[in-house]
Amino acid sequence: MPDSIKRRHLMAAPGSLATGASRADANRCRFVPGSRAGHYESYFLRANEAGRARAFWIRYTFFSPAGQPQLALGEVWAVWFDGEQRRIVALKNQFALADCVIGAGAPDLLIGHTHLSASCLAGSASGLGHSIAWALGYDAPHPPLLLMPASLYGGRFPSAKALVGAPGALFSGQLDIDGETVTVNQWRGSQNHNWGSRHTDTYAWGQVAGFDDAPEVFLECSTARLRWGPLRSPQMSLVVLRIGTLELSLNSITQALRTRARIDGFTWDIDARADGVRVEIQIAAPRDAFAGLHYPNPPGGIKTCLNSKLASCSMTVTLRGEPPRRYNSRHGAAFEILTDRTDHGVAILA
Repeated sequence: MPDSIKRRHLMAAPGSLATGASRADANRCRFVPGSRAGHYESYFLRANEAGRARAFWIRYTFFSPAGQPQLALGEVWAVWFDGEQRRIVALKNQFALADCVIGAGAPDLLIGHTHLSASCLAGSASGLGHSIAWALGYDAPHPPLLLMPASLYGGRFPSAKALVGAPGALFSGQLDIDGETVTVNQWRGSQNHNWGSRHTDTYAWGQVAGFDDAPEVFLECSTARLRWGPLRSPQMSLVVLRIGTLELSLNSITQALRTRARIDGFTWDIDARADGVRVEIQIAAPRDAFAGLHYPNPPGGIKTCLNSKLASCSMTVTLRGEPPRRYNSRHGAAFEILTDRTDHGVAILA
């Protein structure tokens, strides 16, 4: 089978990173306190309410600047997106590393008074007159999903790694936003894991954890440029997709370079073709559906993440010999843009 695409039914050879056990191990925390090598590591959990324009995003992070391990800290981020009220509440709290614990699970974290495990998360964040608290459990019925080829997770390239620890996770419990209680009942989303020695130079990242008419379909995609000193890579795009038990991975390096993508403001188009498969994607959101967030970079400097969890997505999947399959999500797509630009017009909220 050509390297450009992998099609499988969630089966793999024992011992490879594609096996369920090894994929779960890939979700373990890699942060080493005291290391002088710069490092960031984040687990984020997000979900959308079915049929409504409401979503949450909660992020547990360790950050250590290069050469200054004494400045390492833990962070907890929480963002509430309410498209019905045209309201976004975004918060970040920081904690000394002495108040953080990394357990043996994947994940198992205590950052300040907030906790994350492989089945639940609880905590709160507050500031500037706002507060968000959460007490949530989640089921992870599907094996982890790798955004990149399995061979890239063990090496130094690329310097930023990403995977989906719990694709299609179902969340239940309670949120409290500025004193208002929101009951979460089987909201569909994911638990994701990102880590590395530096952030990707620029990227767009998207995810749909179940389309409006096809809850069994899970999409993860990215368009990015990497940087080596003064040099920048060509644009590369990765697409991984599950339709029930069928997994399509259009994510080899050669495939990433061939896939066509265009980002125009807050609209992003991808056209990935290989080995009898074509995946066409459009993700978009209005400017006011984004929260601007500042991400410090381990080597120094700050990146800006424009973050929305209420984007729309339309996708067409064509397999050789079959009619096209079309999927739509009205406001259940995650859409993030990492940039150094300052002319985006999105308010920085945290």
